[in-house]
Amino acid sequence: MLEVKNIHQYYGGSHILRDVSLSAAQGRVTVLLGRNGVGKTTLLKSLMGLVPIQSGSVTLAGQDITKAKPYERAAAGIGYVPQGREIFARLTVEDNLRMGLATQPGGTPIPPELFELFPVLKQMLHRRGGDLSGGQQQQLAIARALAAKPRLLILDEPTEGIQPSIIKDIGRVIRQLADVGLQGQRMGVLLCEQYYDFAEELADQYLVMERGEVIASGPGSEMKVKNIQQLVAI
Repeated sequence: MLEVKNIHQYYGGSHILRDVSLSAAQGRVTVLLGRNGVGKTTLLKSLMGLVPIQSGSVTLAGQDITKAKPYERAAAGIGYVPQGREIFARLTVEDNLRMGLATQPGGTPIPPELFELFPVLKQMLHRRGGDLSGGQQQQLAIARALAAKPRLLILDEPTEGIQPSIIKDIGRVIRQLADVGLQGQRMGVLLCEQYYDFAEELADQYLVMERGEVIASGPGSEMKVKNIQQLVAI
């Protein structure tokens, strides 16, 4: 689904991403791990086109999107849930979800499957986003990214500041999206996460970053044996 090859990225004179390569397959959860400040969020923003890369390539389902604008990447099938959620606090839940349909033809309805994944959003459809709890806002941010039925979902720290019960719900949804998807179309999921147990439970594949480089990768089933938690301990 996603192929990233040898990308480099700089902020001023700082070399932030160093020859990073990765892949994220359809129907699989690929987990990105690493301490704070190693370049994980910069990598995700680069994949979404929010910051330019200096060299390397990004391909989605065989389509080269290295130079594509963020809205073009969204239209090509990438859903992005940024760190901090970034919902529209003054808009209703319904209007936030409609913002996720910006790449779709006018009049496209909100997919009813979103309310099956996150029932609380249907109950609060006409409430302003800013009035929701942090966990509910995170669910809204994920649902907004899913509204256009992307082929790849990128999540940046979805459990940050979230209560345990909603973390479990989010984990269930991520697994369901990879295994079943929306309307039977399985998704690739790229998950950047600090909560190690959550990441290990979901990971089909993992990558560990340090100082802008990928220093370890492999099947999720090997994380415990290889003591990956020690690599990313703060």
